[in-house]
Formats: sequence, C-alpha cells, structure tokens
Amino acid sequence: MRPRSAPWRRGASPARRAARLAAWLGRLALAGACAGLPVAQAGQPVLPSHDGQVLERLPARMALGASRDAQAARADARQLLEQARALGDPRPAGQALARLAPWRHDAGAPPALLVTLAEVEQYLHRFDDAVRRLDGVLQRDPAQPQAWLMLAALHRVQGRLADAERACQALQALRAQPWAAACAAEGQGLRGEFDAARERFNGLLQRSSDAGTRGWLYTSLAELEQRAARPEAADSAWQQAVATDGALYARIGRADFLLDQGRAAEAWDLLRDAPDADGVLLRRAIAAQRSGRPEAARLARTVRERQAQADQRPGGNGHERERSLQLLALERQPCAAWQAAQRNVALQREAIDLLLLHRAAQACGRAEALAEARATAQRTGLVDLRREAL
Repeated sequence: MRPRSAPWRRGASPARRAARLAAWLGRLALAGACAGLPVAQAGQPVLPSHDGQVLERLPARMALGASRDAQAARADARQLLEQARALGDPRPAGQALARLAPWRHDAGAPPALLVTLAEVEQYLHRFDDAVRRLDGVLQRDPAQPQAWLMLAALHRVQGRLADAERACQALQALRAQPWAAACAAEGQGLRGEFDAARERFNGLLQRSSDAGTRGWLYTSLAELEQRAARPEAADSAWQQAVATDGALYARIGRADFLLDQGRAAEAWDLLRDAPDADGVLLRRAIAAQRSGRPEAARLARTVRERQAQADQRPGGNGHERERSLQLLALERQPCAAWQAAQRNVALQREAIDLLLLHRAAQACGRAEALAEARATAQRTGLVDLRREAL
C-alpha cells in the first residue's frame, strides 16, 4: 500500500485505522515484491504422513541462530508481513515476529526496526505492546513521523481519540504532509465533523497522484461517508478505492458495505477471486447464504473449520470481531454474537466494532445489552449516524 523506507521520504518519491494504515505504510516501505516464501494455503491443515516429513522450509535467515543484522532482519520481517497481508494469513506475521525477536527487549535498537516490530505486533492484535514500543521510540527521537502516524492509528483502534489527536498534532509540528492533514481529517470525521473532514480528504485526493496513497484516502473517505449515513457517496468512494489500489482491506470493506446494503450478489462477485483469507471466506459465506448460492453450505462449514483452527493458536486468535460477525450474520445466534462483540470491544473500538456490538445487542433483544452498547460508544466520543439510527 514500494521501494521506499517511509512514506514521507517518498519525495526521494494506515486501519479501520491501525490495520489499514499499517498495511499502507508497509506497502510503501517494502522494496519490491514479496520473496515468494513457501507457505501452505491460509488456514488449511497439513497432516504429516511420518515424523520425518518436511512441511515447510524457511529462508536461511529465518533459521534458529539467525544473525543479529538489524537491517537484514527488518527487510526479512517486512517481506513476511507483506506476505501475511497479501494472503490474509497470520503465520508469516508470526515468523516476522520471530525474526525480530532478538530486538524485542532492546530499547536501544534502531528506530526503524522497532517501528517495523510495532507494525508486526499491530497486525497480530498486540495493540498495547505496539503502543508501548512506539512510545519508547518517540521518547528517544520525537522526529519520527511514521511512529506518530502509527500511534495515532493505534489509539483510534482502541477508542482513544484524544490521544490520537495529540499524535496528529505532533505530525503537524513535524510538517509531515500530506499525512498530518490526513491524520487530522480522520479525527474530524470520527468526531462527527463530516463536512470538514470530507472537504479535507477531497483536497488531498486532488493533490495526490500515487495509487497507494489515493487508495488509502478513498478508503478513509468511504468509511467517513458510511458513518455519515450517505450510502451513495460511500458507494462511489469504495468503488474508487478498489479500482485505484485494489488492496484486500478495501475489497473487504466494500464487501461489508454491499452486504449492509442488501447487495449480496455484488459482494460475492467482488470477492470471487480474492485470496482465501479467513475474513474473505466469511464474507463469501454470508454473500452465498443471502443470495441463495449452492456454495453456501460448504462455505459455512469451511468458516467454522477455520474458526476452530484459529482457536487452537497460542494466545487465541484475537479476532472476536470476525467471530461476532459470523455468529450474527451467518449462524444467526445474536446473543452469542453479542458476547463475542463484548470481548472484541475490550480490545478494539473502531466504528465497525461499536456498530457490531450495537446490532448484536439489539438482535439479542436484551435492553441492558443495548444500553451498555450505547454507553460504550458514548465513552469513545466516536460519532456514527448508522448506529444512532438504530
């Protein structure tokens, strides 16, 4: 979201806030294409036929006892993280975390490496660890625009809009444009200043020619229009986001929008050739079920199998949002969906998380659950007219 070390250095030419923003930053930072490392199809179990069977060969630098060459380790980790994003598979991100393990407790490591490590932690939903790491980087060197931008996104993911605003102000002080302006526009939109944010995003789009940056801006604008309850404008922005950049995040975001609008057949077509990531399969299953496709039952089984596999990962899968959506939209178990949504908002409180909590509580039919969902949203200060319309 290519051959640059950080977006503001591109004069020599982020996700949903943190997830999207970090993906955008990562794609700008990655040099060239991914290394094509051998990874099994996302989520598919591989059962060895004997104890000596080789399941996967890791690159030489990924082997135990890898060198403490920080620059090489960071390059390896970036390639693995990009692979994880492209496939929607967390396993390469886990390998990236292992590649950077020698520096996890080294506060004096190079800032660029620590920022990459924070990106990996963010991808794996270790938000608190990522925030602490970025705070440490910025205490050493406040003139780190990428760290401030990621920190703003992470604070928003966790519903801390005031903290995100301070990070945006630091970007402004560094004159890191256009990212400082985009950061401010995000904040305005989340506070409900829709007209001002829309004008700012449109101005940035007029001045930007890079596909990755424009894709990010169109995605931000589409999410803004959804929160502003302007479906026609949101539809247009989502189309532009997918056509401009084609990032998996944008395709999933547009699919969610289409499903909300009762356009399941279009959502199916949009995701037909997308990677078989867990999030993609879940939305395909929902679209198939709603449009009466013959694949619906098979896809629903696959989603359940994927969820069961994810539950076996050490430390849990960190994706209660997807579990809640599955229970609400696919399994039609609203009270179980509400419980999963509660667990999710304990970790992340983006607009989609609060909306899902609200919808599940309403579908569950428990007045106290709905009141709690409203109170949770009010504490964040995030304005979403879709939620208020419920």
